[in-house]
Amino acid sequence: MKRSGTADLPLHYGHVPLWLAERMSKLGFAIVETIAMEFSTSEVISKLSNPFWFQSFGAVMGMDWHSSGITTSVLGALKKSVNPHSKELGIYICGGKGKHSIATPQELLFVGEKTGLDGNNLANCSRLTAKVDNTAIQDGFQLYQHNFIVDNKGQWAVIQQGMNPNSKTARRYHWHSQDLKSFINEPHTFIYGENQGTILNLTAEAATKSREGILELSKESPTKIMKEMQHLSMPAHHDVRMEDVNMKRLGAMLWTTHENKPEDFQELLLLKGMGPRALQSLALVSEIIYGTPTRFEDPARFSFAHGGKDGHPFPVPIKIYDETIDTLQRAINRAKIGNNDKIEAIRKLSEISRKAEESFTPNTNFDALIQRERDESHKYGGRTIFGEAKPPKSKPSNPNNQLELF
Repeated sequence: MKRSGTADLPLHYGHVPLWLAERMSKLGFAIVETIAMEFSTSEVISKLSNPFWFQSFGAVMGMDWHSSGITTSVLGALKKSVNPHSKELGIYICGGKGKHSIATPQELLFVGEKTGLDGNNLANCSRLTAKVDNTAIQDGFQLYQHNFIVDNKGQWAVIQQGMNPNSKTARRYHWHSQDLKSFINEPHTFIYGENQGTILNLTAEAATKSREGILELSKESPTKIMKEMQHLSMPAHHDVRMEDVNMKRLGAMLWTTHENKPEDFQELLLLKGMGPRALQSLALVSEIIYGTPTRFEDPARFSFAHGGKDGHPFPVPIKIYDETIDTLQRAINRAKIGNNDKIEAIRKLSEISRKAEESFTPNTNFDALIQRERDESHKYGGRTIFGEAKPPKSKPSNPNNQLELF
């Protein structure tokens, strides 16, 4: 899972409307709770330290799939929903944007008192990660957000973001305690942001002699920026385009959820009450929970679960969103009393989609797919920051054409 890399994040301003923020909190909590229950709190920490997964996570929650706003909104939603259940869940989210970031060390001291962890050490780790990314990394980005996520075993992840107003871009930095051996020698799990040319990297292995020389001169420990090894480019355009998604994966998922009935898959009989559109969203949420790291190389694909608040690729289908939350929460509640049948069915949904990819060949009617979603958005309570979705002025030429698209 641990790969070094960079990616572009266009700066987006504005706010998350209340109707979406509340649902993001509920869905985010349900996903985190499922991962912790099915795997461990350590797996939650590990996933959060992966920017490819994190961007996909934000997209499946209905945020703008490519923008810097995912960082603030997702972590804000998680802090609101996770922290009231921290004791039983075993995960604590500290920090935030602006003045809330400054309070992180004090919050970690409080976590230490509640859990028996070394709060002073956690607070020191928080300060050091911020110092490295804000001071030692001379890449033109000034930090404005810092979140520290820790579990009751002491494993932690840091997600922080800097802004470059001149280039109108943001860079997100991810840290993970599991692989951290030094704060000054290749410390990052990832740096996520726009490549703007050569940068000073005093924590690269190759900079050992340079660090020693600086240390000799200044008698202070020098710090770093990371050497880029992989690049994920998040484009500036708001609309989702065919080149932004893995068509084979998207098409196989749509074929699985729209073409077949639950009766065709014994494992999915417990999801029989869900319609094709609801299964489409649940399949992508299932992948967020159970998918391997290589499944998150195209975050735009996950916007086909619940659209986006700005209307791209289509309005947020409120009724479907609520059904996803309700289905996942009921599955969690059943699993807590020993009935894992619904959780297993949700896991199987993404597994069946992956198997379908092996012999699936998609076509290129991508624009028609998005148009169909927009035409039918009003049926599912579609909504954006601009208002509620309206029925199309003229009906599509073939309203049952969904299955022919892929």
